[in-house]
Amino acid sequence: MVFERIAARASWFLFVFVGLIGGQPMMPSCWGQPTSVVSATGTDSVSSPVRNVLLIMADDLKASVLGCYGDPHCQTPNLDRLAAKGLLFEHAYCQATWCAPSRRSMMFGRYRDQANVTLGQQLQDHAAYTARVGKIFHMRVPGDIIAGIDGLDQPKCWTERFNSPGPETHTPGLYACLNQNLFTRQLANRQSTKMPHRMFVTVQSDGDGTRQADYKAASQAIELLKQRRQSDQPFFLAVGLVRPHYPMVAPSHYFDDYPVDRIAMPANWKDDTSDIPKQGRAATTNARNSIGDFPENQKQMWSGYYASVAFMDAQVGRILDALEQHQLADSTAVIFTSDHGYHLGEHGWWQKSNLHEEVIRVPLIVRVPQQARGRSKSMVELIDLYPTVCQLMSVPTPAVAEGKSLLPVLQDPLKRLRQGALSIHNGHSLRTDHWHYMRYTDGSEELYDMQQDPGETRNLAGEPTPSKELLQMRQALQQRLREIKTVN
Repeated sequence: MVFERIAARASWFLFVFVGLIGGQPMMPSCWGQPTSVVSATGTDSVSSPVRNVLLIMADDLKASVLGCYGDPHCQTPNLDRLAAKGLLFEHAYCQATWCAPSRRSMMFGRYRDQANVTLGQQLQDHAAYTARVGKIFHMRVPGDIIAGIDGLDQPKCWTERFNSPGPETHTPGLYACLNQNLFTRQLANRQSTKMPHRMFVTVQSDGDGTRQADYKAASQAIELLKQRRQSDQPFFLAVGLVRPHYPMVAPSHYFDDYPVDRIAMPANWKDDTSDIPKQGRAATTNARNSIGDFPENQKQMWSGYYASVAFMDAQVGRILDALEQHQLADSTAVIFTSDHGYHLGEHGWWQKSNLHEEVIRVPLIVRVPQQARGRSKSMVELIDLYPTVCQLMSVPTPAVAEGKSLLPVLQDPLKRLRQGALSIHNGHSLRTDHWHYMRYTDGSEELYDMQQDPGETRNLAGEPTPSKELLQMRQALQQRLREIKTVN
């Protein structure tokens, strides 16, 4: 990208400054005495006022587009605000590369199966109230959102659950199907549920956004926070927002901030992918889809994605404001993340369902009252959220849960939980702070030096003679998979 957004970054630096000079928050006496939270080692404890956890989850959100993750253009002041008051994880990775298995893994605390109770069940079994608003387990977008139905939700996970229907593609406004080069305001014949071109749809809404699912989800979450303020029962509130998942719908003024003539495609947009094994490639590419015929429309995809992210961020801001308004901020930990990332033209690829960095890396921001602020380089996984939430709420973690609590890192951001993060799709990926290694079910491999080649443009596994690093990463992945098998 080539244009500057100085004003958008100003709020980030302001919040960082305020966070650095601010004192510790006071805990209202009506919340009682702080609970004792035991660390992952089981030997240390930290005094914490946390009684509740608020989880906010976006959909198809790549970490790299957020302001607090370094994007100079996308305006995300509310997530930047949360990051300034909490701990931002620079290396957080999903365990599966599309919605259903990623969300299932996170909520069951298991890499590959459901051999555990859900996180919500575990919390309810220890006297907590749990509620879902919107998409936490898998829902088809746009189909289940338009219909306002539960999708693949797990009813036992929740004390209460609320769906947030919205018009999605059928929102009045300027509709674009970008791989068909189609632009219209007509509501008829738009690409929607199960239609082949739905992933390239944007809608610049004529309305103010209040009919959209994410606005309704935020409103329901705000009402629940108001209700929970009157209760002494600890709560776990999970709010699932569907943007920036396609169709990328937002009020038109959000699109105005990202004009196409000022957007440049990623540096690896025209990368030669001939050294990438077949099992490692994306299904939707410029070479195989008509989006490749319209370079300017590929920039429109970025504009729509940015606009959707900015609209989603505004809903996060409404929820965070309500947390403060109802005097719950000092007793509630806040977690923000996404189910996986997304390709927007990197390598000439689109969407998800592969093991490359833009897909498996997710944003993760955790704000815990009276815990560390800043940034962590620890390699962490979405599966770690299950034991983290349990520990924050002083609930025992089931022995079959496979993740590791983030509490040691929240207490000391310099601590490292593990050497590498594991992801699964057509094989396995092991991401360390230096290397990214993939091995597929057909035996093919990829290896990238992420310090020298963060765009993953040169597959070092294809060299005639295996390098020392390749041999080491092979061994590291084998060891990691043995450990999981032992746990299972």
